[in-house]
Amino acid sequence: MPIHRRQTMQFKRTTIALLALATAAFAQAQGAWPAKPVTLVVPFAAGGPTDVVARTLAASMTKSLNQTVVVENKLGAGGNVAAAYVAKAPNDGYTFFIHHNGMATSTALYRKLQYDALKDFEFVSQAVEVPMTLLARKDFPASNFNELVAYIKANKEKINLATAGLGAVSQLCGMMFQRAIGVQLTEVPFQGTGPAMNALLGGQVDVMCDQTTQTVPQIKGGTVKLYGVTTKSRVKVLPQAPTLHEQGLKDFEVVVWHGVYAPKGTPKAIVDRMNQAVRTALKDPDVVKRMDDLGAEIVDDRTNTPEALQAHLKAEIDKWGPVIRAGGKFAD
Repeated sequence: MPIHRRQTMQFKRTTIALLALATAAFAQAQGAWPAKPVTLVVPFAAGGPTDVVARTLAASMTKSLNQTVVVENKLGAGGNVAAAYVAKAPNDGYTFFIHHNGMATSTALYRKLQYDALKDFEFVSQAVEVPMTLLARKDFPASNFNELVAYIKANKEKINLATAGLGAVSQLCGMMFQRAIGVQLTEVPFQGTGPAMNALLGGQVDVMCDQTTQTVPQIKGGTVKLYGVTTKSRVKVLPQAPTLHEQGLKDFEVVVWHGVYAPKGTPKAIVDRMNQAVRTALKDPDVVKRMDDLGAEIVDDRTNTPEALQAHLKAEIDKWGPVIRAGGKFAD
């Protein structure tokens, strides 16, 4: 046999062997996932409502995945800094993202985004839905909702509204509240509702909307004034708190939903395993109790599928787009 032919055949055999080894190694790596800690990126400050949900889930998923789930906070631009970071992260199954309604609303709020919410991610699962509360600083001069509205209307130039930044649900809830009572307040944006709540507790800001996952301890501790919840029906954790709907803001409803995402191209086997980890966490008695204590409602099995999250995100983009564009608040 000519030398060049023997060399060609040897090269082919070597190539085939290397491909087989690479394929086997890849399959083994997939089967062993996770082989190292998994990062769950949160787009808001530590201590805020989304962070509380993320850390509660992460603690439970650490047990079911047999690897640490590390929560990493990446702040900025109403969640867009974190979203863009995850969209461009390696799709090896070690970076995930948890975000709320802002994943849908940013599409309308920002003229330019470095990611496409519907195209640049794999959809893992929805997790929990959280009511919001309308609050004021402890010494605010209004003892009930009707007095609050009257006082705001009479002093609107002097009152400021704290938000977690453009695109955050606290900002959208505040925008809806202002439209509902016909006023325009000075908005003070923070990098997350954790810092915004600290400002409210310190008396630097007057009014804010925030999720029960952060506000229940403050409400029960008497460090803030509560004027209502943003769901159509009262919430279990605050049974005495009337809804804004029943107090005259007809059909006023803002519910915060949280979804878990991965970079586009993350292997389906890993997405499915992560989905199962989220499902397992949502049935963990410690998670259930923690969410109950904070007024959060765990989604059912029909809702926490990748397909359901994708459909819900699309529906929320379609729902909020016209509302936001009508409000005329945009960022570059």
